Amino acid sequence: MEERNVNTQHTESKGLEGSLQTLINIHHHKSLILTNQTEKAKKDAIRKAERVSDLLVEAVNGGVQDSFIYQKRIELEIRALAVTIARFVKQTDQWLNATHSLNTALKVPNCFHFCVFFVVFVIAFIIVFKALLCEK
Repeated sequence: MEERNVNTQHTESKGLEGSLQTLINIHHHKSLILTNQTEKAKKDAIRKAERVSDLLVEAVNGGVQDSFIYQKRIELEIRALAVTIARFVKQTDQWLNATHSLNTALKVPNCFHFCVFFVVFVIAFIIVFKALLCEK
C-alpha cells in the first residue's frame, strides 16, 4: 500500500509539474506572439514615420522650388524695368537738351531759319517719341 501511495504521489507530482510546464509553455508562446506583434507594430510605425517625413520633405522642396522660380521671374522683370528706365532717362535727357536748345535759339536775334529748322526737328522728335511710347 505504501508503494501505491508513493506511485500516486509520484504521478500527482508529475501531473503538477506537467501542468506547470504546460502553463510555462503557454506563457512563453503568448510572450513570443506579443513580441512579434510589437515588432510588427514598431516596423509599421517606422515605415509610416518615414513616409510622413518624405511627404514633408517633398512639400518643403516644392515650396523652395516655387520660390526660386518666382525669384527668377522677379529678377527678369527687374532687368526689363531697368532697361526701360534707362531708355526713358535717355529720352528725357534728349527732351531736356532739345528744349534747352530751343530756348537758347529763341533768345538769339535774327535766327529765324535756325528756329524753323529746330521746330521741325522737335516735331519729328515728338513723333518718334510717341511711336516709342506706343510700342510699349
